[in-house]
Amino acid sequence: MTREDRRELGRYGEEVAASYLTACGWRIVARNWRCRHGEVDLVAQPDAETVVFVEVKTRSGDACGMGEEAVTPVKLARLRRLAALWLEQEAARPLTQRIDVIAVNTGGGRGRSLRHYQAVGL
Repeated sequence: MTREDRRELGRYGEEVAASYLTACGWRIVARNWRCRHGEVDLVAQPDAETVVFVEVKTRSGDACGMGEEAVTPVKLARLRRLAALWLEQEAARPLTQRIDVIAVNTGGGRGRSLRHYQAVGL
């Protein structure tokens, strides 16, 4: 898979995840928020008091493992730092904040799946 193919797969997964969250009644606050320390795929609000930083992992099959397995303790530490920076930049003071992971698998012809893991960090 080329670099552009991986980017396109990632964009597809983020769109699927955003559509899923929106269908659940969540508001998408930011997509692909970047700073010099990294990127947060989605920032969303399920309600007025909660901000959720969503890491989206997309796979086209299971040959390289499940997407959620790619969210290591090192990745979670980076996401915590990015979340703090986003909150500081936005001057946001939510009552609750957390990190969720959404794993999207395009199925490789077997049908798409989506798994949402809430409160994996923060």
